Amino acid sequence: MALQESGEMYLETIYVLSQKSNAVRGIDIADYLGYSKPSVSRAVGLLKDEGLVKKDSDGYYKLTEAGESLAKCIYERHTVLTKLLINLGVDEKTASEDACRVEHYISDKTFDAIKAHMKQYGAG
Repeated sequence: MALQESGEMYLETIYVLSQKSNAVRGIDIADYLGYSKPSVSRAVGLLKDEGLVKKDSDGYYKLTEAGESLAKCIYERHTVLTKLLINLGVDEKTASEDACRVEHYISDKTFDAIKAHMKQYGAG
């Protein structure tokens, strides 16, 4: 399943927020991303249709097993790429912002090579 960058951002956001609290609301996602609540509702609805997100009886968003698996991969890309850029001398804020853009477009092959390089040289 190929998600667009925005869908990946929502999955990653729900994943990050769910690490801090089991209760992830639409307003939490909107605040985190700086989007309107209607935009979040629409986007999360599309992720629900894809079977990646569900809403529980209390109105909280949860990742499905498939959604969590995908979100973990996206988040790993973000964290590894951020570390790489910081190791290259980029400040943390810029590194995180740039990693956020790159994480959605880098190939699996290139990302795996970066991870292997960082592991080999103790930078990961």
